[in-house]
This record gives sequence, structure tokens and C-alpha cells, in this order.
Amino acid sequence: MRGPPSYEPKTGFERWLDTRLPLVRFGADNLLDFPTPKNLNYWWTFGGILTFCLAIQLVTGIVLAMHYVPHVEYAFNSVERIMRDVNYGWFIRYTHATGASMFFVAVYIHMFRGLYYGSYKAPREVLWILGCVIYLLMMATAFMGYVLPWGQMSFHGAVVITNLFGALPVVGEAITTWLWGGFAVDNPTLNRFFSLHYLLPFMIAGVVGLHIWALHVPGNNNPTGVNVKSKEDTVPFHPYYTVKDGFAIAVFMVLFASFVFYNPNALGHADNYIPANPLVTPAEIVPEWYFLPFYAILRAVPDKLGGALAMFGAIGVLFVLPWLDTSRVRSMRYRPMARWYLLIFVATTLGLGWCGAQQPDEVVITISRNQTGQPVGFTVVWLSRMLTAYYFAYFLVALPILGLIEKPLAAPDSISSPVLSSSAARDAVGVGRRAQLESATVEPQGDVSSS
Repeated sequence: MRGPPSYEPKTGFERWLDTRLPLVRFGADNLLDFPTPKNLNYWWTFGGILTFCLAIQLVTGIVLAMHYVPHVEYAFNSVERIMRDVNYGWFIRYTHATGASMFFVAVYIHMFRGLYYGSYKAPREVLWILGCVIYLLMMATAFMGYVLPWGQMSFHGAVVITNLFGALPVVGEAITTWLWGGFAVDNPTLNRFFSLHYLLPFMIAGVVGLHIWALHVPGNNNPTGVNVKSKEDTVPFHPYYTVKDGFAIAVFMVLFASFVFYNPNALGHADNYIPANPLVTPAEIVPEWYFLPFYAILRAVPDKLGGALAMFGAIGVLFVLPWLDTSRVRSMRYRPMARWYLLIFVATTLGLGWCGAQQPDEVVITISRNQTGQPVGFTVVWLSRMLTAYYFAYFLVALPILGLIEKPLAAPDSISSPVLSSSAARDAVGVGRRAQLESATVEPQGDVSSS
């Protein structure tokens, strides 16, 4: 619930600027004084953390682009030159590479918060869809950035993923040829990926602006899922949440810095420090960790087209989530059944990530052993298939049915009521105790010595 604008220009320059380009008024009304639900917890700080990550990626990416050479003969060596000869090049490159992983850590937590608290429900459907667009652009940007070092994993990963588009009927071959810039992954491909990798982060920044705009129309969701009903339900964004977000960003930076300075290659692959060689295929071709669940879904389907459709469908189903969940209750605080299904979904996604990093024919659940002592049972592929089935069943079956059969718990009437009820009880106890103390300490009239 928003009141009238509270900004008043204080100086002559502010008054002059406010009548021509009200930037200060816009920042004050939409950023500093924006009424925000007063019960937001630390799960809501990941929006600020993601903005911080995007800024880090943009700054470091621009500096790296000044020294990178997008040519198959020089790309690998230019990255090594950045690491060895450019002033603080190692720090900039490790910050950019680690920042991609930190970006996905934050966005996955941000998405989990949206799923748990129902932030995709009306009237925030467009807000959620814009978030999914950002996620899709992030994945495209990260994939193209992973190709740029032109190591073994970069080259062969590009071959595997771009060939998936060739499985699409009618348009598949044309898309693949356009991506390659020819008939194989080569120098034109690297040039295309470099230009798109440089462009897409600015597109992400633009969609982030739309995302924030869409957030300011209905306002923030909150842990109760109850709409803001009065001014007492909100506090100004500054200083309450700027300080809270700043503290969360500082803690996140500690995790970020620990990887950059102590283990920057922990989230990468050793084969990418070998120059790309089209004639030598790595023993294991695996994507970055944040793509592993979708890679497991791709391998779970024996048909190439079916696997590609399942992989893209696993992302596409997120776009229609607001209409798949039929429950009128937003927050899963008051949906005990849905909460368990969501926790199983999170475990399923983690399991798919683990499967994506393993050999597909490796036996993970042993049922018996053959005559030679080799284990016989469920392989990684079969486990991936079971987990993939639940992944889609959660969105397409569980959420629509749960909204019809689940009996949710009683939600509070307003954001303030749970807090006010407990504080009122504490105030009542406090008044009673003060009355007892006052009655016990009042001196009787008369001779003080007699008491």
C-alpha cells in the first residue's frame, strides 16, 4: 500500500533538477521510501545479492574483453596471457569465473524462496515470468562464456550442445548452421559466442530493470503470503532493508572470496586447461555444475529429440507454474502437504545434479551380482529417469491436485496480527509485573523507621 510521494527537494539544484529530470525523486520514492512488508526474512536478501553478482560480472567481463582474442588459434593463449601478464588478470579472471557459479547459487536459492512462499501467484505472474527469462538468459550467457577459453571441455561441450538443435524438425539444421557459422564448430562459432556472451549480460540487466518494475507494482510478497492491508504492515526500504541486504551481501562476499583466493578451480574442470583438439575427445564430457540436472534429464531419454525436448521442457514448465498451482494459499508455511512435496522436489533436483556428473552406465543401486562378481541393478540412467519423472510430475500432477485436495492451515488476517498478538500478550504481562513492583515498593504513610 503506497501513500503519496514523500520526497521534497531541499536545495535549489534539487528543485531545478526535479522539474526537468526527477532522478532523485524516482530513487527516493521507488528505492529508499518504498513501503516494504516488515516481516521479510533473510531469504529476501538474495535479490540484492543477485544484483551485486550481476554488477561484478559486467565489470570483470568488460575488462576481460579488452584482452581476450576470439580466434581459435589465439583464444586459449590469450586467456593464459590474461592470467600471467595482465595486471591483476588472474584476480579478474577468477572473479569472473567464480562469479558465474556464485550467480547461479544465489539464483537457485532465490527461485527456491519463490517456490516455497508462492511468489509466482497472482498478481505476480509477470514478475515470475520475467525472472524465468532472466534465468534462461543466464544459462545461455554461461554456456557461451564456458566455450570462450577454448579448452578441451569448452570445445567438445559446444559440439554436444549445439548438435542438440539439429534434432529439432524443420528448423534444427538451419539453427545449428547459424550457430556454427559453417558446418562445424570452428572460428566463426567462437566469434558468434564471444559477441553474444558480451551482449547478453546487458540484456539481462534490461530484463532485471523490468523485473524490479514488475515488483514495484504489486509490491513484495512476504513469508505469510498475506497481502499488505495497511501502512502498519510496512516499513520504508531504507534503512531497514538496505542495512539487512548489505549485511547479507557482506556475508556472501566472504563465501565468494574464499573460492576466488583459495580454490578458484574447484567448480571448473581440469580438462579445460588443455587446448582444444577436435581429434581427441575427453573421456567424460560434463557441463558446469549448474547445468548438471538438465544434462541428466537429457541423458535420461534414449531418443535425441526426446532428450532435447525434455531438457528444454524442464525449463519451460517454470514459465507456466503460476497456472499449474491451483491452491489459493501462497505460502507453504500453511500448506503442510505441499511442503513435503517441495522438499522431495529439491532432493530430486540435487539427485539429478549428481546423476549428471556420473557415468551413465554406472550401477548405483545393486540388486544382485553376476557370475563374474559385477554388480547388477539400477544404473545412473535409470535413476535419472525416475528422478526426471518426479521432476515433471511435481509441476504437472502434484501441484494441480494438491491445490484441490489439501486442507491448508489458517493463515493470519494480516502481516501485523501474529506479531501484534504476541507483543500484546507480552505488554499485558509487562503491565502486570510493573503493577506488582509498584505495589511492593510503595512506602506506607507514617514513621519510616517503623517499617
